[in-house]
Amino acid sequence: MAGKRSAAKNKNPLTAKKGPSQATVLGIIVVVAFAALVGFGVYWNSSSSSTLVPANATASGVPVGNADAPTTIDVYVDFQCPHCATFEEQAGPTLEELRNSGQAQVVYHPVAFLDRASTTQFSTRAGAASGCAAEAGVYPEFEKLLFANQPAQGGEGLSNDQLAQLGQQAGAGPEFAECVEDQRFAPWTQEITQQALRDNISGTPSVRVNGQDVEASPQAIQQAVAAG
Repeated sequence: MAGKRSAAKNKNPLTAKKGPSQATVLGIIVVVAFAALVGFGVYWNSSSSSTLVPANATASGVPVGNADAPTTIDVYVDFQCPHCATFEEQAGPTLEELRNSGQAQVVYHPVAFLDRASTTQFSTRAGAASGCAAEAGVYPEFEKLLFANQPAQGGEGLSNDQLAQLGQQAGAGPEFAECVEDQRFAPWTQEITQQALRDNISGTPSVRVNGQDVEASPQAIQQAVAAG
């Protein structure tokens, strides 16, 4: 009798089930987690797709040279980085020769790792200005001028007026100054910076030839291109 009373007690609807089953709870968690991931994906895609990209550029950089070239050279630079200025001086002619000969397309990625090295976020401002240069079709010329006139770290960096003057020297039109002043492509520069970090780029200058890390020197770049 005691066993029957115990069984009957267990069947009491007030005590047999006090809440949803473990399987139900797990199912709810999975659905909520999936919805959160989907929502994040939608947000990320819409956030990335809303970034204004300069003409003659992509969301990740500025391609220069023949798109059908057999080799792609990715170059990551920060316009506040002294080593990048040295790299431009030493390897710039090699990159230009490889572009002009059709051996390689060079994709420049202007990142802003060194905003802390100036009082005016010069890395971001210069990167944004390089987007204006890309849109004006004078990116290579503007890059050379930026590095030739690179400000010392720890100061204000070049002013927007000075950046605009360099753009004029590079051959940009009168609308270049307005583009620089309103920092039209600052979000683009920040997106390139974040993508570089996701791609395991942690310093500048960095060079990849057909996706493989290469020493940032003219000799190493030439050898990698020759090796295919």
